[in-house]
Amino acid sequence: MSADREQGAPRPLEGRGVVITRPAPQSAGLAALVAAAGGRPILFPVMEIRDVPPSPERDAIIDRLHEYDFAIFISPNAAAKGLEAIGARRAFPQGLTVAAIGGGTARALLKHGIRATVVPAGRADSESLLAQPELAAMAGKRVVVFRGVGGREVLRNALVERGASVDYAECYERARPPAEASALLRALSAGEVDALVVTSSEGLRSFHALLAQDARRLALTPVFVPHPRIAATAQKLGVDKVVVTDSGDEGIVATLAAYFADA
Repeated sequence: MSADREQGAPRPLEGRGVVITRPAPQSAGLAALVAAAGGRPILFPVMEIRDVPPSPERDAIIDRLHEYDFAIFISPNAAAKGLEAIGARRAFPQGLTVAAIGGGTARALLKHGIRATVVPAGRADSESLLAQPELAAMAGKRVVVFRGVGGREVLRNALVERGASVDYAECYERARPPAEASALLRALSAGEVDALVVTSSEGLRSFHALLAQDARRLALTPVFVPHPRIAATAQKLGVDKVVVTDSGDEGIVATLAAYFADA
């Protein structure tokens, strides 16, 4: 037992059940922080990340990667899957400016030895990335965006308006995993769930569909999201209590702790 526990150090999430809906491989860090704060992490992945088979178009982009000025990675998944796809065909080119949508993506890149030099300090979204001075003057620049299949077009549209040419290298897709919701529904009914953490609008819609049979109880459980855009989705789905957290796993847990300190 640690000295802090022996001395009765406060643990702000003591006894709180916190549902984490991220894909299973990405839940460990947040779950550990929730547990360290005294909470009970309840893992209920509502999305899974699947590989996209190589295509002639993506292979051609990777083969001429050295011709681009910027490579933008749109998520930690894009970093891991994109670098895997690149590594299967070639070395990562020197001199290519690397941009990450946020700190989590930058850390994922660094695990593979790639340092992003364009990283917004605030929210991890296209708008924050577009505000970086390195992406202001883009006339004649060639940009490749590593991302999942589909998604928002804000980044591409803005870069094209600034004069860049933009190609997509799609290297994963999101899918709803087979999920059995009965245990979670029982936990909700028993009052064992105090908070839901949902980190994407798509994941929130999937979660809501899975638990639609207990929509009212779901609506009353506070949902913690890392972006106002996800909060807007939650409100459209009828969630009564939506809390926008600080960024990153530490920010999510800090916001959870502050919320329950005032409860």
